[in-house]
Amino acid sequence: MTSEGTHPVRLPMRIARAAGQFVLDTLFPPSCQLCGAETDRAGLLCIDCFKRLTPINAPFCRKCGHPQPSAAYLNEMGCCAQCERSPPVWNEARGAFLYDKAAKDLILQLKYADRQEHARFLGDKICRVALGVLDQACIVVPVPVHRKRLLKRRYNQAALLAWVVSKQAEAQCLPDALVRVTPTNSLAGFSRQERYRELAEAIVVKPRYKDELAGKNIVLVDDVLTSGATASACTKALKAAGATSVSVLVAALVPGQSDGDLDFPVSGG
Repeated sequence: MTSEGTHPVRLPMRIARAAGQFVLDTLFPPSCQLCGAETDRAGLLCIDCFKRLTPINAPFCRKCGHPQPSAAYLNEMGCCAQCERSPPVWNEARGAFLYDKAAKDLILQLKYADRQEHARFLGDKICRVALGVLDQACIVVPVPVHRKRLLKRRYNQAALLAWVVSKQAEAQCLPDALVRVTPTNSLAGFSRQERYRELAEAIVVKPRYKDELAGKNIVLVDDVLTSGATASACTKALKAAGATSVSVLVAALVPGQSDGDLDFPVSGG
């Protein structure tokens, strides 16, 4: 039997694709998505720009996703003291990077500068931290934007990330399962309480998806997790529709301010 690598039909196609890619790389050398320096392959960052990113590695809180100085800051369930006292409504959260200068540049360019190619890079990094969250049985759902903002921006950056994540996980993606029914104000500069008030009842599940979401594990995808107000509103809507669990995956986490009176180590840590 002829192997796939030497199939008489596929081999010429592989050679043709390789030759075409060589020509493209010669005419238009692949470059860093941030600074424009030459890279080995398209869709990557150069070494210097990649070093500016801050990946989130273990130990981190399984509920909020934030990195911890050591595992001693986590309880027996893998939660930080803040989440032990006031657990988020979602089940788990993961972030690929901290929202520092490099991650901020990537995300803001994706969000406002039509750099949609950033979604593939960021989506790939999200998948790498999603162990135990993503599987073929889950349903991937992006955080929605209001239709007025969608018309102005022309795309939802969270939906672009969700498509990349679902494709790699070979999972179902429902890009319009959630709807933002209220055109909320920009949350930049809002306090935590103001963010939660602004998002209250602003996001709902489309009625035609309720049966499809019921009893399923949902993976909610967004670009940034800040106060958790948007993710909480989405989670409440999904669980009200019957979702068994909701996990949150984001490209970046904004470092939170820990409470000054939190005990260390937490009980069971």
